[in-house]
Amino acid sequence: MKSAILWVSILAFFLSASSFAKEQFATKKEAEAMVVKAVAALKTNRAKTLEEITAKDPKYNDRDLYAVVYDMTGKVVAHGANNKMVGKALIEMKDPDGKEFVKERVELAKSKGKFWQDYKFTDPTTRKALPKEAYCEKTGDDIVCAGIYKR
Repeated sequence: MKSAILWVSILAFFLSASSFAKEQFATKKEAEAMVVKAVAALKTNRAKTLEEITAKDPKYNDRDLYAVVYDMTGKVVAHGANNKMVGKALIEMKDPDGKEFVKERVELAKSKGKFWQDYKFTDPTTRKALPKEAYCEKTGDDIVCAGIYKR
């Protein structure tokens, strides 16, 4: 009986550990929620929201998930992971496979308004280029995105 209890305890530990591992990374649902939150905040107070995103406010920066805001020319106006990107025109930026993902993002924002986009980007936790999927929404002249890394 004691060994059965021990095995059940060990199994429960490993199941909870694997559950925890899954929770350390953001989900598609969380990325969408962050973008929706940022879009609503931008409509209320654009300057404050851009500042909060770039300052890594926890509303816009959670584990490996962060918000990024571009203008319609592909210039970064707020970045939740790297404030040095703010003000940079990234329309020509390519992922490791040569995909001009910012240019594509601007085009999708113009044609669709809300969309998911696949590309590769450096994961802030591992510093490795990984497949990434970003949810983006156009609001006014801004494109708000937050993405998850495909692990």
